[in-house]
Amino acid sequence: MHVLVIEDDRTIGKALERGLTEAGHECVWVKNGRRGLDEALSCHHDAVVLDLLLPEVRGLDVLRKLRAEGVRTPVLALTALGSVEERVTGLKAGADDYLVKPFAFPELLARLEAVHRRTADRPAVVVHAGNMSLDLASRRVTRDGQDIDLTPTEFSILELLLRFAGQVVTRKMLCEHVWDANWEGFTNVIEVHIKRLRDKLAAAGDSDLIRTVRGRGYAVRAL
Repeated sequence: MHVLVIEDDRTIGKALERGLTEAGHECVWVKNGRRGLDEALSCHHDAVVLDLLLPEVRGLDVLRKLRAEGVRTPVLALTALGSVEERVTGLKAGADDYLVKPFAFPELLARLEAVHRRTADRPAVVVHAGNMSLDLASRRVTRDGQDIDLTPTEFSILELLLRFAGQVVTRKMLCEHVWDANWEGFTNVIEVHIKRLRDKLAAAGDSDLIRTVRGRGYAVRAL
């Protein structure tokens, strides 16, 4: 497994990094919520160990943001907060399992491997567009086997366009799908993201996948 550890306690972080490495897993350790969120959104990991009491961005906020962005990586929440109510809050926010400090490393490792197995056993959901594939589980986009590095927002836009291949996707639909917000009709933020997405697709060799339907929105060719 490739494991992301988000833990501000240096003693615990070093112990987890060493223990996971010795167990044969790859480990990336970051020490605050903001960097942890950036790492989890920008890179693929098989599992995340997330402390809920973090500086800069709270662990619960990191967890909620990941789930809101569609990141389905299994998360083992790790915290000193052990009440039933606190555990329920963490699980409802999107954690796959919960472990209270202090803990035994063998138990953490067993729980981590268990949540990873449960996730790995789920059938992958993949959307295909000719020689392009979107893996909705890993949030990975490839064309002819080569990765296309998209931001979470760009991925969500491309996903919606491909799901409605051959049909017009309006700006309102995009706004509500990507930002879960009421459409106000006076923003160029969608156009900015569409341009960046087009540039990345063009660099990968697909310059005409997305077309503008004047006055209505965007569409991709029927697949």
